[in-house]
Amino acid sequence: MSRLGKLPIDIPAGVEVTLADKTLTVKGPKGELSRAFKTDVVAIALDGNTVTVTPSGTEAAALWGTYAAHIKNMIAGVTEHFQKQLEIEGVGFRAEAQGNTLKLNVGFSHPVELAAPEGVAVAVEKNLITVSGSNKDEVGQFAANVRAVKKPEPYKGKGIHYVGEYIIRKQGKKAV
Repeated sequence: MSRLGKLPIDIPAGVEVTLADKTLTVKGPKGELSRAFKTDVVAIALDGNTVTVTPSGTEAAALWGTYAAHIKNMIAGVTEHFQKQLEIEGVGFRAEAQGNTLKLNVGFSHPVELAAPEGVAVAVEKNLITVSGSNKDEVGQFAANVRAVKKPEPYKGKGIHYVGEYIIRKQGKKAV
């Protein structure tokens, strides 16, 4: 039994939720999201200003809470954007946002350019990169792709890491 799946999901004012042909669409002040669900496994019902998720198939136990969490994230994303912040550490390391692309100079012989997906905004302020958008999956995946360009190394901590992420440092060589 899923604790998340049992609870009805409230729809706040200003958000419109529609279900048509296994696709749930959520419209709000900050954007519009749609996602296809297997409604033969888990039934999704709209009741006024609440959404209920009910198991109905054999795979239901595995997907019941997951579908409820996806719906909650969609509603939260269209009311206020999700945001991830990354920090660049290292001498000469810098980032630059040019429209929808992020240009990183992180110690390679060439700059690395990453194109943000549709609906994801990138802002750079000194050594802080802010990734924001209404789709939690896309924001998290793009932030992970940026971090993967130059992961923080354990000796000096140079690289790209999330704000608040603790990097375990190694001691290095000792002078005898």
